[in-house]
Amino acid sequence: MRRLKKLWPIICLPAVWAMWGENPTLCMALEPGEVTVVVNEKVPESLSLAKYYMKQRRIPPENLIRLRVTDDEACSRETYEKEIALPVRRYFGSLCPGWRIRCLVMMYGIPLKIRPGAMTRKQRELENELEQLRESASGNRPERLEKKLARVRQQNDRQAAVDSEIALVLKQAYPLGGWIPNPYFIGFGNRKMRFGRADVVMVSRLDGPSGEIVRRVIDDSIAAEKEGLRGTAYFDARWPKVEGNKKLSGYRLYDQSIHLAAERVEKARLMPVITEDTGRLFQAGEAPGAALYCGWYSLGRYIDAFDWQRGAIGYHIASSECETLKRKGSRVWCKRMLEDGIAATIGPVGEPYVSAFPVPEMFFTLLIRENITLAESYFLSTPFLSWKMVLIGDPLYRPFTGKGIAPGSAE
Repeated sequence: MRRLKKLWPIICLPAVWAMWGENPTLCMALEPGEVTVVVNEKVPESLSLAKYYMKQRRIPPENLIRLRVTDDEACSRETYEKEIALPVRRYFGSLCPGWRIRCLVMMYGIPLKIRPGAMTRKQRELENELEQLRESASGNRPERLEKKLARVRQQNDRQAAVDSEIALVLKQAYPLGGWIPNPYFIGFGNRKMRFGRADVVMVSRLDGPSGEIVRRVIDDSIAAEKEGLRGTAYFDARWPKVEGNKKLSGYRLYDQSIHLAAERVEKARLMPVITEDTGRLFQAGEAPGAALYCGWYSLGRYIDAFDWQRGAIGYHIASSECETLKRKGSRVWCKRMLEDGIAATIGPVGEPYVSAFPVPEMFFTLLIRENITLAESYFLSTPFLSWKMVLIGDPLYRPFTGKGIAPGSAE
């Protein structure tokens, strides 16, 4: 996984929580009436699962968008615009005044990702130039060209998760290459943004290798919510925690954030916390009773260390871990965690760069608050939209309802 040098900076985390304390209404718990479910009528199980979910969560029957789109996991940009975004945009345009929809649920059968499309002429020229240099016998290392090409690739990258793109369905005029800063992300503080929160719809996905798994995810989330999620939290860093107030970025910042997430959960006294701080990773059988998890870095090779508790939530920081949810034989983490019993996870459909992942300390500190849902925890901790990241799980899921730390006690 690579990291761009020029990224939107993340403000210091103590300042984030100070800001949160000053704004207790920064986000209010998502309600069933604020959720609309999107189905693919070409996939019969998509509609049946949607109706089941809506009944279980008491989502109004009219909060349903019926699409007719390919059932492939990938679609073209044209297909996305005409067969997904346009009908969803029309739905929002048809809502009665005062009818507020804050979240879309992309149901089993809806495409997962948008194909990147053809290279631009500039990128193609740079790619050819770099290839010629590599094949020459000069021995020169084209490092400057490689860096320039990396920037161009990111700026022109039009591959996206359907979910991350549809979050901006209310807006039509924005660059498709690269990412768009997420106005929900609390790490950006009061920065001036291209869009405001009113321009963004939260998005989650109820999807997986099979319809049976999707139904299990729905049932497990509701069951765990009734009693409070129980088990052990596992955090898998690569290095020991950095002491002091050192300025960190990239891999080091996210590794440090994994340590801080572990401390937040431990301080809340919700469950035992186990932290691994070497590059070894948890191995088979070493994580029994797993309720929460965050770790890295095993690219496309899920390690079956976990005995997932009912309602478990976790994600693995590595590239393309949600590139497929259905391809047989794939060992990407999102697919395999769902097969093994997790209820909610997060991953990218392509190379996202490390700074695109939800910041672990933010995500888990929000998640353990009883008044914040899974979807809100994700959107408040995720830096970018129109990009690669996907949230899989019931957006209304509150795993620590009545069991989490009290509102306002994030410090």
